[in-house]
Amino acid sequence: MPSNQSPLGALPARFRRERVLIVGCGDVGLRAAREMRGRLQVMALTSSPARLQLLRDAGVRPITGDLDAPDTLRRLAGIATRVLHLAPPVREGAPWWRDARTTALVRALAVRSLPAALVYGSTSGVYGDCGGARVTEARAVRPGTPRAHRRVDAERAVRWFGRLGPAVRVLRIPGIYAPDREGGTPRERLKKGTPVLRREDDVFTNHVHADDLARACVAALWRGGPQRVFHVSDDSDIRMGDYVDLAADLYGMARPPRISRDDAQKQLPGQLLSFMGESRRLDNTRMKRELRVRLRYPTVESGLRSGGASG
Repeated sequence: MPSNQSPLGALPARFRRERVLIVGCGDVGLRAAREMRGRLQVMALTSSPARLQLLRDAGVRPITGDLDAPDTLRRLAGIATRVLHLAPPVREGAPWWRDARTTALVRALAVRSLPAALVYGSTSGVYGDCGGARVTEARAVRPGTPRAHRRVDAERAVRWFGRLGPAVRVLRIPGIYAPDREGGTPRERLKKGTPVLRREDDVFTNHVHADDLARACVAALWRGGPQRVFHVSDDSDIRMGDYVDLAADLYGMARPPRISRDDAQKQLPGQLLSFMGESRRLDNTRMKRELRVRLRYPTVESGLRSGGASG
């Protein structure tokens, strides 16, 4: 089974010949592919001709297909022994709560030669606002935004697929950051001087470094029980404003102004306000115990420092 430091380090030779398909091979998918490079055959679904060479350069075999055009997914049947699904739902559609992409994917995969496992990257937003409470995977979902409703629908689709035989594992993921990830730190927000909430109005927020998330994705392809949910989050116990202040101090930049929630409603865009309206603290015990992931960056401070002060 995979070791703590390299999820594929101890795999027997017969497993190294397995074929892994990454659906939604963006930044995190490419990081996961690097973890598997040279050990497995890694493929990635893409609808963009411009990404073909990028994937090949990363040691990934591109498979052409479009989640928004189900007829193009027929070739996925039987193509992989394990699937990592990281593609987000579309932002708009009818009905607004559905993730038609995930439904199309699992229907295509269900035709023949089912994969042994499917790992789906969901969001911790499916819980909605928890009032700052500590949250385990046993908590019922209560989505409060359209995007969270679509993720709940996607989770239903992959669970249906799991009843056909594959070991389905759902990763509920919070804010992803990394100094080498586009938009992966608060630097641009600090440059704009975007306010944060005053402490009495602030929310608890959760984070995971993109490299730790990629390693957890790979580990989940082999580890964990079927139909199992995992929080892939670091150990930080931090409020949103404190996180931005920490980044400002590390980068030698001015801390942002603090404002009340009432003032935030008047000054800040809706999407940012939606994140400021949900507070929870994710428990990651199950990830550590069952996926046996040892975090390289257990806190946001250690992760932000990994890129140097220039972030």
